[in-house]
This record gives sequence, C-alpha cells and structure tokens, in this order.
Amino acid sequence: MKNLLGLLVFATFASSFSVSAQQDPQYTQYMYNTVAINPAYAGNRGVMSIVGLHRSQWVGLEGAPRTQSLSVHSPIGEGKVGLGLSIVNDGLGPADETYVGADFSYTINTSDEGKLSFGLKAGGHILDVDFTQLNLLNNSDPLFAQNIDNRISPIIGVGLYYHTDNFYVGLSAPNLLATDHFDVSNNSNASSFVAQERIHYYGILGYTFDLSDQLKFKPSTLVKAVAGAPLQVDLTANFLLFEKLHAGVAYRWSAAMSALLGFQVSDSVLVGLAYDRETTDLGDTTYNDGSFEVFLRFELFNEYDRMLTPRFF
Repeated sequence: MKNLLGLLVFATFASSFSVSAQQDPQYTQYMYNTVAINPAYAGNRGVMSIVGLHRSQWVGLEGAPRTQSLSVHSPIGEGKVGLGLSIVNDGLGPADETYVGADFSYTINTSDEGKLSFGLKAGGHILDVDFTQLNLLNNSDPLFAQNIDNRISPIIGVGLYYHTDNFYVGLSAPNLLATDHFDVSNNSNASSFVAQERIHYYGILGYTFDLSDQLKFKPSTLVKAVAGAPLQVDLTANFLLFEKLHAGVAYRWSAAMSALLGFQVSDSVLVGLAYDRETTDLGDTTYNDGSFEVFLRFELFNEYDRMLTPRFF
C-alpha cells in the first residue's frame, strides 16, 4: 500500500514539474503568518513580530508535504517603513525547497483610520531534488540521472496591504519570476526542464466585529490563483474570547475542513494549532490522518507602544 501512496505523491510531484501547477506552501493559519505571502505587511503590527510555523500535511501518506517557516518583521523609525525577513522550507517527496526573502514596506495614511502599505520582497530560492528516493520504472531515463543540488534562482515579489482598526485587505505576488530549473534540452529549437516556478497571486480580506466587550468575531478569506491549478479559496470564521482564546473553523473550497485554536499566553506570546481534514477522496482515514499546523508568535514591545488589547490581525 505504501508503494501505491508513494506513486500518488510522485504523481503530484511530477505534475507540478511538467505543467503549470500550485507550488507555494499551504497555510491554514495564514492570518497569523501574513508577511510570508505579502511583503507589504512587514511592520504593520507596530512592534517587532517573530512567527515560527510548522505544517505536516496528509500525515501517514509517504512523501507528503511538510513546511517550516520563520519570519521576523518590524516597523522602523516613525513606523512608515517596515523591514522583515522570511525563511520557508517546503518539502514534497524527493524535492526540498528553501525560500529566503527580505521584505520592505512603506505605509501612507489614507484617512484618520486607514493605512495603505506598499511592499517589495527580494531574495532567493534553493531547490534540491533527490531522484534516488523514487522507484523509477525506467532507471535509464536521463531526466532522472542526475540529482538537483542547491539550484539557486532569484525571487522578486510585490504586495499591497490596506487596513483600518477593524478591516484589512491585501493583494500580493510573492515571486514574479517564472524560473526554469535544470534545463536539460539538447535541442536549440526546444526547451525542457525538470521544474518551473509559476507566479502565485494572493488576495486576503478580513473584518473584525465587536460582538461584546469580551467577544470578537473575524471572518476572513484567502484566495490563491496560479496558472494550471484550480482557484483556491479559504473561508475562515475566527472568534477571540476574553482577549485570550482564539477559536475558529475554516473551509478550503472543495478540498478541506479545518479547526483552529490559539491562546494568548501573554501580551507577547501567542500559540496556535490547526487541524485539516480533506473532503476529497484523499481524506480516507485508512491512508491519511489529516494535516496538522502549529505556530508560535513572539512580539517585542516597548513600554510606550504596548497594545492595550491583542491585535486580531
């Protein structure tokens, strides 16, 4: 059975190399990891914010995706400029990808409450593929004769982010460069490649409702679009109780249901956990125990800018 599951993972892996497909890491708790997908968010929390996240997808399925990310961002000076650094490691089967990006944002006031931020991301992408992990039908295929080791390509991304005290909306493309990795063509009239980057477009939207002094409700959505893959839409309903407990549910359109839980340990520390259950045939519990995601956010405050209540976004 493991061989069958391995073939399934390899099919997903291979399709992302041979056609346009969704390649960027998947996040259920995107609302707490915004700078990873939108550089314009850098510095927008008003304090230095450090977020670490780990995701294990389709647990029990051999070669399933696994993701780790670390981001640090902070406002500079009077707060109009934000700087950040994002590091993401994403693995799927024999492929391992690492993204390192520096984030820059500039914010202008559009009204007494509204702020609009423009963001840039620049960095690099490192690709490793170990073909010896595959059970190949044709071991003499030259396409798989040589592993890909530390194949580096540049990253340039852009973003827009607008927010008020209770509303936000953002648009971004974390990498605008469609890079071919490991061109193996011997024919000047044609090109072939083992892997190709595709531009991913993200839209985020959220609003916070104050239902009472001790209860806030924030519906939010993430839309991800990339050529050759279905449009991904995440719909999330999150609640904040007593300024401490975060709890919610989410639905990834035609893909998964999720439960989210977080706890504000202190003004500086927030921990969170999410669990996804596939709504497709891949959700069969015989082969797949679901997807787990955990994050830790740590924020550094100065005495003069300490938040009176935890920011919901």
